[in-house]
Amino acid sequence: MPTIDGWFVREPGKPMERDSWEAAPGPGEVVLAIAGCGVCHTDLGYYYDGVPTRHPFPLVLGHEIAGTVVETGPGAELWSGRKVVVPAVIPCGECDACRAGRGSVCPKQIFPGNDVHGGFASHVVVPSRGLCPVPASFDDLASLSVIADAISTPYQAIVKSGLGVGDLAVFVGVGGVGGFGVQVAAAMGAAVVAIDVDDDRLALMKAHGAALTLRADTMEFKDLAKAVKRFADERGIPSFRHKIFETSGTTAGQATAFGLLRHGGWLGVVGFTPKKLELRLSNLMAFDATAQGTWGCLPEHYPAIVDLVLAGKVSLAPFLEKRPLSTINETFADVHARRVSRRVVLVPGS
Repeated sequence: MPTIDGWFVREPGKPMERDSWEAAPGPGEVVLAIAGCGVCHTDLGYYYDGVPTRHPFPLVLGHEIAGTVVETGPGAELWSGRKVVVPAVIPCGECDACRAGRGSVCPKQIFPGNDVHGGFASHVVVPSRGLCPVPASFDDLASLSVIADAISTPYQAIVKSGLGVGDLAVFVGVGGVGGFGVQVAAAMGAAVVAIDVDDDRLALMKAHGAALTLRADTMEFKDLAKAVKRFADERGIPSFRHKIFETSGTTAGQATAFGLLRHGGWLGVVGFTPKKLELRLSNLMAFDATAQGTWGCLPEHYPAIVDLVLAGKVSLAPFLEKRPLSTINETFADVHARRVSRRVVLVPGS
């Protein structure tokens, strides 16, 4: 059996410690040699902010995982040697929620780095159920790790919204998840607006799908809202075809996204913050609008997302930074302090 070399969180906020143990896949499970694991703000929430994990510490975090299957348990032999992306949320496929198409709320779901040890390691043991195959000829497997949350979660939100060709898609916060969401929405034919507080991020989005970029911290909200309305009106897009996506994970971003809702509009809550926000919920009633959260992405959507990436409709390289897994403690500190503008992928053995 392979030996797993992983980085454990033993106490929140304390340096992660390296340890090893033997990988032992059970029935229907596989062992992956990890090519890369993305650092998500959810990981920071577990590590710094006291957001509880379902598996108690000590725990190896990390849920954006891509790698190669090197060992299989009974019933998973067909996956041997295959390159795969691991869904961040792996439903059981058998419960009432799964049979109703609501696998994201499956009570038996497996979330690596939350329910079980995750991807900040050399290897990981996960169910084979839901694995997304990657062509054997594809070389940059580490970069595909971010599909498992940073791309798939906004993709799921976009699917839920019913976004169609010619609709308006507004992303509030375009670092990480939002930046990939902009690209997915543009690939689906929407007119896309990107809102952020960082000029470099906005310039990048202008080159990758955003038809309009707005700097939220230098505009009064009423002027921001007018600019979005004017953009939509010029294209003849009525308010019931406006899809707003909150992808900043900040209270300021959430307030902005909610404030942009108009008659018949749709709001997708993708970003996460443990902080509270006061809103006038009656706007949903008065506008006959919809607000919906998104937790992960159903595994059946992953092949379409891989296709978008491999076809060049969603770019990865300009949005990623690779670092050795051994830098995990420094990397968490850098991401938490916002010293990093790109999504960091930690690579074992580099």
